[in-house]
Amino acid sequence: MSDPEINFWGDTPEQDYFKLKGITGSKSHFTSPRGLNLFTRSWLPSSPPRGLILMVHGYGNDISWTFQSTSIFLAQNGFACFALDIEGHGRSEGVRAYVPSVDDVINDVISFFDTIKKQPKYQTLPRFLFGESMGGAISLLIHFSDPLGFHGAVLVAPMCKISDKVRPKWPIDQFLITISRFVPTWAIVPTEDLLEKCIKVEEKKPVAKRNPMRYSGKPRLGTVMELLRVTDYLGKKLKDVSVPFIVLHGSADVVTDPEVSRELYESAESGDKTLKIYDGMMHSMLFGETDENVEIVRKDIVGWLNDRCGGDRT
Repeated sequence: MSDPEINFWGDTPEQDYFKLKGITGSKSHFTSPRGLNLFTRSWLPSSPPRGLILMVHGYGNDISWTFQSTSIFLAQNGFACFALDIEGHGRSEGVRAYVPSVDDVINDVISFFDTIKKQPKYQTLPRFLFGESMGGAISLLIHFSDPLGFHGAVLVAPMCKISDKVRPKWPIDQFLITISRFVPTWAIVPTEDLLEKCIKVEEKKPVAKRNPMRYSGKPRLGTVMELLRVTDYLGKKLKDVSVPFIVLHGSADVVTDPEVSRELYESAESGDKTLKIYDGMMHSMLFGETDENVEIVRKDIVGWLNDRCGGDRT
């Protein structure tokens, strides 16, 4: 399939846009150990990088639309960024928005990240995980699988627990558990399009909706059951998080629960942890808020990274 000639920033060709932003961007494919063809991207600074950031996107999202705005910003600040579309998302192989096994996804992501970390030019750099929403949960699970593999984690509205406000109510969820064993890819779970719950600024909603890779259908049974399983597990493991981290959450987020981020901060055994709760912000803090709010969150992220990479970029 050829790449769609459309970008969230407008008509400027991708490479021209990267050049205007003072970075180098590239895209490729990675074959995971289980043989899955996964789409990947990199965003590199114009000078030697000060740190390596390995990024994981959220449910129904991908790495080629507004997700890139954060990667570009971090590259402009001296960080080499890499990410992939997980199974069933974006331009990667799989049934759209179907995640039959988060454990398999974690193995895919770790395998890809390992190929980057082993490159000689990156081996001595501080290494950070970056995860948004479901990607935040996956980042924590990667940390549990590879406790010494990263020097820190940036967790943006992490899905450590699915908010009761969007979680199916009993007995609906009991019914779904039963039938998911027989038709796991069935897109039937009764929930609204999360875009309306994620983005605050009305003018930004059409931009998000134009994403040709965005999944806007009902969640698939198997995916929902797997996310419920994983977040229930994570909720019990928050105390075991030992990696340095910053967790950032909007107080008005009804997709993932800011109180669980507060619980993560309070209970994690990590000796280096930071919590940022932004009054009135919703789930999409790095795009869906006002530009002023987006800038506040970005500055907190890059400030935290700078403090662990020798200060501001010179």
